[in-house]
Amino acid sequence: MSSTYDTIIIGAGIAGASSAYFLSRKGHKVLVLDKNGIASGGSGAAGAFVSPKIGKGGPLQSLTNEAFVFAKDFYLSYFPQCYHQSGVVRIPKDEEDAKKFAEYEPYNENSYTNWDIAALKAHHINVPFESFFFDEAGACDAPETCKAMLEDIEYIQKEVIELKFEDGIWKVDEFQAKAIVLATGYKNDLFDMRYMGVKGTWGTRGDFRSQLPMEVSMHQSMSVSANMNGIIRLGATHEKSVKEPKPCEDEQALSLKVKASSMVDTSDMELVKTFCGMRAGSKDYFPLVGKVIDVPAMLETYPAIVRGAKPELKYIDNLYICNGLGGRGFVFGPLMGKMLAECIDDKKNLDDRVNPDRLFLKWCRKSPELDHLR
Repeated sequence: MSSTYDTIIIGAGIAGASSAYFLSRKGHKVLVLDKNGIASGGSGAAGAFVSPKIGKGGPLQSLTNEAFVFAKDFYLSYFPQCYHQSGVVRIPKDEEDAKKFAEYEPYNENSYTNWDIAALKAHHINVPFESFFFDEAGACDAPETCKAMLEDIEYIQKEVIELKFEDGIWKVDEFQAKAIVLATGYKNDLFDMRYMGVKGTWGTRGDFRSQLPMEVSMHQSMSVSANMNGIIRLGATHEKSVKEPKPCEDEQALSLKVKASSMVDTSDMELVKTFCGMRAGSKDYFPLVGKVIDVPAMLETYPAIVRGAKPELKYIDNLYICNGLGGRGFVFGPLMGKMLAECIDDKKNLDDRVNPDRLFLKWCRKSPELDHLR
């Protein structure tokens, strides 16, 4: 194994795997490092549903649905063994939510049909609300997808404690590279990146053995996968009160079975395995893809920035991030990886919707952490 690379990526979840895949396709010699293993955190615990976002339009819905089209085509073209295109039924949560679906319908940009109660019952779904069925949607096998994307890329299970930049080269112990990509999830303590506001949401997923002939996946207030080789996946939960990773709890997975019983017959479901992990999201729910600002240098050089000054931004040399994909990691991952690779290799300007720069000046003006400088 070589010790010199074009790019070292820290983190082997879907963000890191996607970044590695697209950089490798551009000819980069890539090394991926992760302290716990491939898809060992939030990505491994994800339900990994790949479906559109519904709502009344807007930039986040547009970006999500662009990413959905890219992701499902990407998985079908390159990793069809990891993508189960079952279609996904989006079900209103209650009567009030059902009224909103009529308002959402004009903004459905992707292939769909309306399913009435009879159509739902024909697919073993017992809910009293008409729903949207997105036929091109589906679910990934989360860990297998990440492993497949990294199959031809060098990977080492290793914790990164410190990064050093010397003579234009990044050094990670015995390894060195021209560029570093941080795909570290909710943990971002290698540099000062407070302005990005990355936060973790704990999630638990349960895989259940069942004979229920579920041919489609569905989402209401939780997700239920199609029956894939005798296994139905339930979850994952969204537990914002959990701040640090903890052991997986079967009780949490079993609570999902109780919740799912309002949609489908769960009577024969037997818990096979519980997965858990921390998903990383940004403060505005958009992904974070691009360069990393040198926060200490900016605050020291331009102290008036905390009072509204707008100086030219200074970045840390050849340091990038791909993070904050939230609960839609397997939707956003491929497109964000492609965008990052084009930023690094082709010097292409980033989409403003995902560029972390969008958050910096507001953080400088508004963050209580900087009150002592105002």
